[in-house]
Amino acid sequence: MKIGRIAGSVLTVAAGGLAVAGVGLAVQEHGSPARSNTVAVHGTASMASGQVPHVYVHLSTYPDSEQGFHGPDGGRHPDWVTYGPNTDLRLPAHALVTVTIRQFDGGEKITNPFFARVHGTIGGTETVNGHTVHSVDPEHIGHTFTIHAAPTSQDPLFVSAPLPAVPDSAPTAPGSDYPRPNVVTFSFMTGGPGKYVWNCEFPCGDLTYAKFGGPMSTRKYMSGTLTVV
Repeated sequence: MKIGRIAGSVLTVAAGGLAVAGVGLAVQEHGSPARSNTVAVHGTASMASGQVPHVYVHLSTYPDSEQGFHGPDGGRHPDWVTYGPNTDLRLPAHALVTVTIRQFDGGEKITNPFFARVHGTIGGTETVNGHTVHSVDPEHIGHTFTIHAAPTSQDPLFVSAPLPAVPDSAPTAPGSDYPRPNVVTFSFMTGGPGKYVWNCEFPCGDLTYAKFGGPMSTRKYMSGTLTVV
């Protein structure tokens, strides 16, 4: 089993029930084929504000860089933890966004328990392997998916979803060297156009920088960009 890691203002969105209809087209991004599979629009959702585009984002977190867009050899840093298949996301404005993350990595106690709780999602919840939760055990965190930005004139957007660690006893996923992942799903609303960053808030990088170095501080590993258009 391949489990391991390198040594290493809250906005709550409230909305009504969801009703999805129709099938749309994938949001294409220039680059590798993996990028076009990360984000897709599938019809619309009925929200309190009316009908809005419903966008689906699919990501994974890995204990190394041998998956995603780094190539089968892991690229320059094959032992670095990474998100995949893409970390540069483009989302439409005023849309419902549903994110599903397959979390393949182990973990440990998070240094800041604030990030063990769910923030900024619809209802302030996420689902972990099908179970709805407001938080996860701070003693067993793998990563987080956290969107934020410095104060600017653009619409604020703060979303943080904790990803529970995969236990050492987890069985290997069929046809994979990785363990069976924890599957985390959550939804949030975008506002108007803007540029944001997202990252993991669980220190899982270079010990030289209190675990915030290496993959934690390098785009396309444990951080990325989010552009609302």
